[in-house]
Amino acid sequence: MPSTLTESADPYCLRPGEAAELLRGHPWRRFVAIGDSVVEGMCEPTPGYPDVQWVDRIAAELSAARPGLAYRNLGRRGLRAHQVRAEQLAPALAFAPDLALVVCGGNDAFHPKYDADAVDAELTAMITALRDAGADVLTVGMFDVSHSPAVPDALRPGLGERMRRLSTHTASLARRLTTIHVHLTDHPLTADPTLYSTDGRHGSARSDAIATTETLRTLSHHLHPSTPPPPPPPSPVDHEVIATTRRCGGQ
Repeated sequence: MPSTLTESADPYCLRPGEAAELLRGHPWRRFVAIGDSVVEGMCEPTPGYPDVQWVDRIAAELSAARPGLAYRNLGRRGLRAHQVRAEQLAPALAFAPDLALVVCGGNDAFHPKYDADAVDAELTAMITALRDAGADVLTVGMFDVSHSPAVPDALRPGLGERMRRLSTHTASLARRLTTIHVHLTDHPLTADPTLYSTDGRHGSARSDAIATTETLRTLSHHLHPSTPPPPPPPSPVDHEVIATTRRCGGQ
């Protein structure tokens, strides 16, 4: 669903110059991302927002703050957690990253027989291997896509329960395995239809812009733990609020 905003006026997005301040002095030189379509980049274009998916945007901002960043995105659409580990963990380790993003489990949670413990085991194996190799690891609790208008009403309650269970389990793993965790599931806009694509499974360019904002702010708090954590995003108001990259939609 289209938004009436542009990114520059969106109160949930980065302010001009904020990314540079957030990442000033960051130590990372090699960034790898593994996962499913969320990592590959399947966001739907939204007028007023860049057609660049969020992981590429994170890499671009890291590179702008410290030129020379090596970046590899191994994400591939349609994969379940065990397939991400089987296909992407070894090349990710071979890349020798010092920062790694791991996002998967969404395709598992779309299935009514979602096995949370099995997904936890796969995530644990990937995170542990990357941490043992010396990388800082980013994990994410994604927006609850059950709020997408394209999800049939009959499927919405079950999908929402499974998506939130995945988010809760991922957050618990993040605490236990000391990852840098970005929690988007309870973002004030998680039920806003402008965050979702028309396929009922992915996000829009607006959601990717917001995810980029929250990820960079979380990275900054990790770099400077003595500073206050980023404030929660503002609650929605009642009135209508007006490197090499790939474009949204995998183009």
